[in-house]
Amino acid sequence: MSKPEAARPIGVFDSGVGGLTVVRALMERLPLESIVYFGDTARVPYGVKSVATIEHFTAQITEFLLQREVKMLIIACNTMAAVAAEVVHRLAGSVPVLDVIEAGARAAVASSTGRRIGVIGTPTTINSNAYARRMHELDSSVRVYSQACPLFVPLVEEGWLDHEVTRLTAQEYLRPVLAEEVDSLVLGCTHYPLLKPLLRDVAGPSVRLIDSAVTTAELAAERLQQAGLMRSAGARAGYRFVVSDVPLRFQTIGERFLGRSLGAVEKVDW
Repeated sequence: MSKPEAARPIGVFDSGVGGLTVVRALMERLPLESIVYFGDTARVPYGVKSVATIEHFTAQITEFLLQREVKMLIIACNTMAAVAAEVVHRLAGSVPVLDVIEAGARAAVASSTGRRIGVIGTPTTINSNAYARRMHELDSSVRVYSQACPLFVPLVEEGWLDHEVTRLTAQEYLRPVLAEEVDSLVLGCTHYPLLKPLLRDVAGPSVRLIDSAVTTAELAAERLQQAGLMRSAGARAGYRFVVSDVPLRFQTIGERFLGRSLGAVEKVDW
């Protein structure tokens, strides 16, 4: 027998471990909601793959989560959101779909006072121009300044969150964006929230940081409320973490991203 819709879990997926920052934000914002997280750790990184391959992998993961009767799908990977969101919408049918780019773009446009917004992300996300395109759809008057930051992901996974090397790298990457006098900076990669304290120091107090993990959790709460899909008080949340491979470092890195123990991690064999 299928579960009443509101009791079903939220499905969150990513190419690897980064989407756990979105799960963390969801746990804080929606503590009653159950979550199934899928990280495609066997096939990460997605950024170097073709659009057709990313679409194929994304479809596979979407179908896996739909079989688990999720009530909402969240694309927690900027690369997937940039090139394969349409695939997820098509497969999801009536199940609501959110993604980090949509949430980050909306929050940035809503909070920008000077209409000058910076975006930092992986080269694939920046080259896709997805953030700038979505922001211009929301408000054609905004100016968007984008900067690829390829070294941030390995630095975060190494745990160098407040290391001098990371600080110098951030100063170098942010210099051209800050020179444009942006008032907001979108953290367009799910690894980057772990660098928030350092990035806040480098960017200075006049620049608002838009954390797409937090903004995604806010948008999820808003959409669940609108659809009448919020779980009721008294419900106990359950969390499942599913991966396509269990590299030795996944548990360590994953717990740093999540801010708590992952517990048992399930491995799926396609």
